[in-house]
Amino acid sequence: MNLINSKNWKAHKNQMPSTEGPTLVVSGDVTVANSAVEASLKVSRRQDRSNALNLDLVLEEKGIGLTALTDKTVSLTLPGYQNTPWIYIIHDKKIVAHITQIDTAV
Repeated sequence: MNLINSKNWKAHKNQMPSTEGPTLVVSGDVTVANSAVEASLKVSRRQDRSNALNLDLVLEEKGIGLTALTDKTVSLTLPGYQNTPWIYIIHDKKIVAHITQIDTAV
């Protein structure tokens, strides 16, 4: 799956009390070349010692779709990642986004 573009990446720490405790929410927009492609984020198996969080951008074709530039919004909510200083979004072993500003929502 070819990623055409990625933009609007942001992250915030949600400090609101919940059963899962504080959470980290990461979201962004991607442009793909087929409407049947589903985009998602998952915690990468490859993490380093810098305390950064590496997230994999996964693109999967789900059936037959239109061959057209299609925008998709992706997001991931992670309990317990409150001390992450920055986030890397990785697709096909390449960094497609680097989030350095992580806001706090209370």
